[in-house]
Amino acid sequence: MSVVSTDIEPLTFIFEDDGLVPNNPMPFLVYKGAVDVANDHPEKTIEGLFGANGWGAMWRNGVYDYAHYHATVHEALGVARGRARVRFGGNSGKELEIAAGDVAILPAGTGHQCVFASPDFCVIGAYPPGPPMQITRPTPENHAKALKTIPEVKLPKTDPVRGADGPLVGLWKRSRA
Repeated sequence: MSVVSTDIEPLTFIFEDDGLVPNNPMPFLVYKGAVDVANDHPEKTIEGLFGANGWGAMWRNGVYDYAHYHATVHEALGVARGRARVRFGGNSGKELEIAAGDVAILPAGTGHQCVFASPDFCVIGAYPPGPPMQITRPTPENHAKALKTIPEVKLPKTDPVRGADGPLVGLWKRSRA
């Protein structure tokens, strides 16, 4: 039995560079309610899905309550429990509610900051193969470095939710062309 709703298409957003948070010309994706987490071990369900699709270096936690981004890696955030309101894309971005079963996929450079989280909020973070994740705060100096680093980040071979046939890789390839 699949834990993924294969008929759900991701929502896509493009966030502009705001001078401090570089964001990325590739779309940020959110799969709403894509993962069936109605079981006793939703964290393991999401970790199993991400791992089966080639995404690793996983962790369990929340989303930091300060603005940050990752200039050297793309990131998947799978919500195992609870809900949160997260500002994606920096100050000029968009606040979205993410809840159990949702997966957000952030191309390198996408700003994110938790604005509110329920007490039981738990997210699984994962990354495609490549360099380790580094937390970068939005400063003019970091922004200048990130503009050089982000275009060098390799595209993932798979979508962390839908695998090799998922829409992520095609969407990102087209936006880089």
